[in-house]
Amino acid sequence: MSRLKRYLDTNVYDAAVQRLETVFTSFERVYLSVSFGKDSAVMMWLAYEVASRLGKLPLHILFIDLEGQYQSTIRLAEQCFDRGDIVGHWVCLPLNLRNAVSMHEPFWTCWDPEACDKWIRDMPDNPHVISDPAHWDWFRPHMEFEEFIIDYARWFAGDVPTACLVGIRTDESLNRFRTIASLAKERFEEHPWTTRVKAAGDHVFNAYPIYDWRTEDIWTANGKKGWPYNKIYDLMHMAGVSIHDARLCQPYGDDQRRGLDLFHRCEPETWPRVVARVTGANFGAKYAKTALMGFRKMTKPEGHTWKSYTEFLLSTLPAFLREWYLAKFKHFFWWWEKHYGIKVEDVPDEADPVLEQGKKAPSWRRLARCILVNDKIGKSLSFTQTKRQWEKYQEFREKYGE
Repeated sequence: MSRLKRYLDTNVYDAAVQRLETVFTSFERVYLSVSFGKDSAVMMWLAYEVASRLGKLPLHILFIDLEGQYQSTIRLAEQCFDRGDIVGHWVCLPLNLRNAVSMHEPFWTCWDPEACDKWIRDMPDNPHVISDPAHWDWFRPHMEFEEFIIDYARWFAGDVPTACLVGIRTDESLNRFRTIASLAKERFEEHPWTTRVKAAGDHVFNAYPIYDWRTEDIWTANGKKGWPYNKIYDLMHMAGVSIHDARLCQPYGDDQRRGLDLFHRCEPETWPRVVARVTGANFGAKYAKTALMGFRKMTKPEGHTWKSYTEFLLSTLPAFLREWYLAKFKHFFWWWEKHYGIKVEDVPDEADPVLEQGKKAPSWRRLARCILVNDKIGKSLSFTQTKRQWEKYQEFREKYGE
């Protein structure tokens, strides 16, 4: 089977409708994971129309509110959840999220009860809101976001065939394309737009009904159908953001920090609380798109090699943070020696930029960039986020002090 795109003799709207019909008629339980961004909102209204026609209402919706939301997002959420044929789980629980704007605090906790005086927004007043950590016996305060969505899927499914509708599109990123195009994943009845969620059980699948839509298709559907949409996109457009670059996420993540200043420009009344909420937010808004944090072309200071610059950067860090990065680097060196026989003394100062970007060659420049972009997880070095990432980091702080 080829990973090449194959075009069908239909349009993306009709194809999405057919996929949704398959989901609603094949699974006993269906829910939508929605952020109320442009993609998930279109998927939601389309799913609502199909479910209504098939007699599958009410529609079950999961909305994980990460506190750092635009007011426009919340207004759309309220408009949705106020419908009588929607069963919603508006989750406002303390979850650990990535903080890529601080050198000292790699995570922050949304809706942290111990920091309620710093919350970006007040707790929403809606009957669908779930804010009590005891609501589910499986929930643990400070869970990772990725843990929560798996445990929620397992809980919602019980022991019956279940589908989670997700509004991702492959033209948004290469990783999303890989999610759909992977030949190794398990699918539902060989439908390429589905993926078995093994961690949640053999009977749980994610389905991506609008995976082949373009950004232009999203806005064409909104215009022709008159569906409610998140008005923050109007403000982003007025602020000069391309329709292809406008997206919603928690504000302090690795990629999201590059749009952190949009809070300042689009919702100035929210900005002061965004800055005060986590360490480094104002710094991230000012410098996330500069070479200072590894954006665009990165150069080393005069008189330094990338190795000496990496060593210098490590020397400027607090002891616990220096040891944290050193542990990552040690494993990085070990992996390249084990798999390719490249010993630490043979690691080049820099490699072909294309190979570095593709994570196909080791170099000291990659290590320097890891520090500069505040990549404590080590994604740029091919590490993945683990369930115990927060606990491990806290252990380093306690062992090596502040």
